[in-house]
Amino acid sequence: MPPGSWNPTTVVQGILWILLGLLLCPEPGTASLPLLMDSVIQAVAELEQKVPVTEANHTVSVWHLSAWDSDPHDPLHHFLLKERSLKATPLGAGDTFPDVGAEVSDARATSPGLRDVSPDVSSADVRAMSPNVRTTDLNVGAIFKDDRVTSPDDQTSSPDATAKSPTTVDSLLVVTLARDLGLAFLQNPQTQSHPGLGAEGCWDQNSVPRNFTLLDPEASPVTTAFLNGALDGALLGDYLSRAPEPRPPLHRLLSQYYGAGVAGDPGLRSNFRRQNGAALTSAPALTQQVWGALILLQGLEPAHPQLQGLSQKELAQAATRAAKEFTEAFLGCPAIHPRCRWSAAPYRGRPTPLRLPLGSLYVHHTYQPALPCTTFARCAANMRSMQRFHQDTRGWDDIGYSFVVGSDGYVYEGRGWHRVGAHTLGHNTRGFGVAFVGNYTAELPAEAALRTVRDTLPRCAVRAGFLRPDYTLLGHRQLVRTECPGDALFHQLRSWPHFDVNVKPRTAKSTSRRSKRKPPLVTMPATDLQ
Repeated sequence: MPPGSWNPTTVVQGILWILLGLLLCPEPGTASLPLLMDSVIQAVAELEQKVPVTEANHTVSVWHLSAWDSDPHDPLHHFLLKERSLKATPLGAGDTFPDVGAEVSDARATSPGLRDVSPDVSSADVRAMSPNVRTTDLNVGAIFKDDRVTSPDDQTSSPDATAKSPTTVDSLLVVTLARDLGLAFLQNPQTQSHPGLGAEGCWDQNSVPRNFTLLDPEASPVTTAFLNGALDGALLGDYLSRAPEPRPPLHRLLSQYYGAGVAGDPGLRSNFRRQNGAALTSAPALTQQVWGALILLQGLEPAHPQLQGLSQKELAQAATRAAKEFTEAFLGCPAIHPRCRWSAAPYRGRPTPLRLPLGSLYVHHTYQPALPCTTFARCAANMRSMQRFHQDTRGWDDIGYSFVVGSDGYVYEGRGWHRVGAHTLGHNTRGFGVAFVGNYTAELPAEAALRTVRDTLPRCAVRAGFLRPDYTLLGHRQLVRTECPGDALFHQLRSWPHFDVNVKPRTAKSTSRRSKRKPPLVTMPATDLQ
């Protein structure tokens, strides 16, 4: 290959190893300063400045980064990251790997944007590292590349016989995600962190963060930070495998992805990783990857306490549960920033618990702040401003809303799933109050924000047992004399599933026709970013 040229699959694995080394290997419950993405980007930029970005030297840079945090006691990561060359060859028609890989059809193999990336692993490599492993124990290639393979234990079909050839994202997730996800569901078959998979946490401070602590270390063996890193590596790898030349330096790509969007596309950024991931993978395909990773790990580490004595059928069952939970509870649910992440002030007084599940979802707009927030910094500042107004001016115990939805791709926790809110007078114990940041009298929120409140948030609340399946959706004006949630947004709500058409609006306009009196207009202070 001529100097300066790029092999897309090498670049794909390069970004994968970087994110693996820096994002996926910290001890559970804690993290340190080098895990801040700004620090990662700075480190990558310095390496790229010192080492010209050719194919060969790119791999050298990747090795430096992956060596920082690879766990020497993890045989699977050691095997995948250090025992083999980082260079991967795109699969062509008829190409196969002895044990681990993804065989694709002729049509798929001839599509440059859809070629799979697979670690070049053989039985001989594994036997050299683990002499006691039998060849028959390591015949997992069929699991990764054949969607109708049978299990030797019961001669039944694989977890999902309808699974298709894996995508690039699926093949990358087998390294970033499959092992830990599968082991989590072997450890606890009922693993689930309501309303979505993954244990949340926060930095000790937002300005100069240094330590990251989980809010509930017992909630899930896999953290949200881990899942984010795994998904980011796969999504960026997939992008680079399809991107035309000239491809950007890795530090610039990372800066764009964790900033305003890759190549000027605001939809291709970390804020929307779940939506993008859901569009590129599926539960059946991921099940194959998790199953294969567990079998490979079982071969590499026969005495593993969670894998010892388990049949392929039992591993397949765990893989099926893990993939289903990941696609439904993580990819299929909105990312909710906990209170500590937007620096919420403490609750004043003693909160009243809700009696779940509730039967309604009440939709609001904040009116003030009037402008949609499109970045975390702006949305977090808006949350603090609204909380100050509700606590200091209104005299309430906390911000009134259960949740607030920004135009940045995130949901922000207010009083949350378990505390009675102060959002819909006379109805706070019966439903959750969800507000869009902005004034939607004449225009609509961003489509992604609308989709969150219409589809994903209530679906995941029902799944988690917080909201009844037959819940009703109402605009604020249907229960309280107000213009909220704005004419444009309320008109949109009328077309949504679960909208209660039997409750008539009680807007200030309609009431004033009878009383000849208009309610006072309540405004809120500007945010601390304005």
